[in-house]
Amino acid sequence: MSRLRNIEEEWIPKTELGELVQQGLITLDKIFQNNLVVKEKEIIDILLPQLSEDVITIKMIQKMTASGQRSRFKAVVIVGADGFLGVGAAKSKEVGPAIRKAIDKAKLAVVPVIRGCGSKECGCGGTHSIPFRVDGKCGSVRIRLIPSPAGVGLACADKVKQVLRLCGIEDIWSKTFGDTRTSENLVKATFDALRNAHKFNFNI
Repeated sequence: MSRLRNIEEEWIPKTELGELVQQGLITLDKIFQNNLVVKEKEIIDILLPQLSEDVITIKMIQKMTASGQRSRFKAVVIVGADGFLGVGAAKSKEVGPAIRKAIDKAKLAVVPVIRGCGSKECGCGGTHSIPFRVDGKCGSVRIRLIPSPAGVGLACADKVKQVLRLCGIEDIWSKTFGDTRTSENLVKATFDALRNAHKFNFNI
């Protein structure tokens, strides 16, 4: 609670939405319902204090320049809470700053995750899985997430499990296509699939 109070006291909003959040005049649900763009990470810090962070990959990337070879670090991070998820990637000369930048980007990309029980074998009406099949892609990687009955668990790749656990999904089947060894693309494809569920939300 004291951490949130410090954020509110030190933060000087730069956008109209930020001012509304600081004054307590708008909720996270209203932001998403009205498709408002979040441009300040403090908005998410205040409205979603239970957000957790998880590092997916950290790798060194090298680039040849006129002055020689330049090395930088690239971090891919996911942030999430029960029913919310964000993914971000950033580069820096050092690992720490790369992770912090990626976390900030992930917070700005947070979206609500639609959960439900779309499995015909189960039909319990709970929120342990997803309400219908969704597809996502990033680069050469494509993924299909399929609702499964309660108790099946996360029948998918380890990186996909990281993403789904963080946003509160407990049971799912999945199919992947393309170069799934690329962790960043696999995670971003999973995020794209969950985000695409909103396009079909009128069916549930």
